[in-house]
Amino acid sequence: MTNLSPSVGRSQWPALAAAGVTVVLWASAFVSIRSAGDAYSPGALALGRLLAGSLALGCVLLIRREGLPPRAAWTGIAISGLLWFGVYMVVLNWGEQEVDAGTAAMVVNIGPVLIALLGARLLGEALPPRLLAGMAVSFAGAVTVGLSMSGKGSASTLGVLLCLLAAVGYAGGVVGQKPALAHASALQVTTFGCLVGAVACLPFIGQLVSDAERAPLSATLNMVYLGVFPTALAFTTWAYALARTTAGRMGATTYAVPALVVLMSWLALDEVPGWLTMAGGALCLAGVAVSRSRPRRVAAPATASQASAGEPTAADTGTSDTGAPEVRDRRS
Repeated sequence: MTNLSPSVGRSQWPALAAAGVTVVLWASAFVSIRSAGDAYSPGALALGRLLAGSLALGCVLLIRREGLPPRAAWTGIAISGLLWFGVYMVVLNWGEQEVDAGTAAMVVNIGPVLIALLGARLLGEALPPRLLAGMAVSFAGAVTVGLSMSGKGSASTLGVLLCLLAAVGYAGGVVGQKPALAHASALQVTTFGCLVGAVACLPFIGQLVSDAERAPLSATLNMVYLGVFPTALAFTTWAYALARTTAGRMGATTYAVPALVVLMSWLALDEVPGWLTMAGGALCLAGVAVSRSRPRRVAAPATASQASAGEPTAADTGTSDTGAPEVRDRRS
């Protein structure tokens, strides 16, 4: 039984670090939305966030001189821009005003399951047992967190449908974005996807101006924060990681967000979580760990011809996943 070679392990760390940055910043967004959402309507908040994100991303794109993405990437960029940056952000803001936080968390967390299924159907991605098992554990954790919080508000049919639409938009946007990353950089895909979303939300410009005139400075600063960090930075690190793994595996990674939201709400808002909430958060993290793990590779058995000829087998050479032989003494 052999392990992954050190070079393969090291090559995965940048993508894992990028995914970590994404989930931390997305978790922080839920805390900021609570402040900004009191002063800004759903569409206005989405548009303001996307405009701030587009401005930040555009500046970085100009500094790096990456220019326009290739024509082959535009279909995926348009899909992710409309569904994820546009539909998802508006309907999620709206849905969270109609239902309690627990119900919203449970319904929206259908998204990673849809990503895995759509990725298998449309992108030909595999559904390994560890991914499915990890997603099942994490989804159970998300439901546990949701149930522990669902008594703090009221749920409406409209709110549940909006959160379900948000989950569908999220899943469709991710699956649409994946092929675009084969032709364009993570920065290009994120920048122009954000711009597409901002253009789609322009009908809310009047509400944004009206809300900004009455909103306290703290709410406006939270909206800008949402645009620069959870949108511009986090969506770019997401795209970077997505380009280096499957859509299903990346979707499962976002199940760490509910656990981090519980922790951040505890630290920033002094909302002490109950034991059921903490247990659900622990399940979310455990499921992510399972879904991201990889089985050890078992060396191929020797063939009859190799054994009779005395040739070294895979077990003797210790061939790694990269194909590089790691010769060992046969006497060991």
